[in-house]
Amino acid sequence: MKLLKKLSVIAVATTLAFGACFGAGSMTQTADASAAKAPVSGKVVINGSSAMLPLLLQASKEFKQKNPKVTISVSGSSSIVGPQSVAKGVATIGSVDWDASKKVPGFDAFAGQVGHKIAIIPFATIVNKSVQVDNLTTQQLQDIFSGKVTNWKQVGGQDAEIIVINRAHGSGSRVNYQMNALKSSEFMKPGTSKNYKEVSSNGVMVTSVQTTPNSIGYTDLVYVKGDIKALKYNGVEASVENVVKGTYPVIGYGYLMTKGAASGADKAFIDYVLSKEFQQGSLKKMKFVPAAAVK
Repeated sequence: MKLLKKLSVIAVATTLAFGACFGAGSMTQTADASAAKAPVSGKVVINGSSAMLPLLLQASKEFKQKNPKVTISVSGSSSIVGPQSVAKGVATIGSVDWDASKKVPGFDAFAGQVGHKIAIIPFATIVNKSVQVDNLTTQQLQDIFSGKVTNWKQVGGQDAEIIVINRAHGSGSRVNYQMNALKSSEFMKPGTSKNYKEVSSNGVMVTSVQTTPNSIGYTDLVYVKGDIKALKYNGVEASVENVVKGTYPVIGYGYLMTKGAASGADKAFIDYVLSKEFQQGSLKKMKFVPAAAVK
């Protein structure tokens, strides 16, 4: 009888121990799940690159739908404004077409900032619909943007003066186009030709090329529409497919910069932009390339 009572006590104790153990685990899992699904709140202010502006506007729209308690604003003019705004404290995230935590030609590194690579940006040489050229080589582009070649007939087109439209200093599009399309060849300087001008953003670039006969410029693929056409580069079409294959080299890397490690609503936004849902969804539809697609 005493033996039976002893066994019963052991059985009850064992049951309680297992119950406490599994119960604690269950409560921990529930707490983790609740934390993962906890609504994000806070304020996100993004400023910088106009090349990434359409992408980030779309991302902010989707993120806001999932996180209605977050206040988010997005603006874009030029890449250098992104890390500058973060440094000054007027933006929580800076968008830029290079990793601004590192020095690049023409720009020093922004100390204390962390770069989060979110996309590959394909750029294209664009011309007004009046231009009768479909392809330009590296050398021809170097000669045009330096002012050495001034008439379309010199590169197989019509007899008309070339109007060169460039981005102003501070533009990430300009940095990447100069490095990758022109192989770091110099641009002509403002004031050296009546047929040369510089503009402040990709939006202004596209409008200028659309409305200026015989003009040439460049922008990222998301802006290529309407009365402009993208030229082939050394015979290769500017396309997402060719970027992924490695045959089209005129690209940039889109970064979101934060002051130190991202946290709170900023981190949640960056995590969403890097999520499979967004990278394989809206990002690809807008002619950007997922961050992990090109090594």
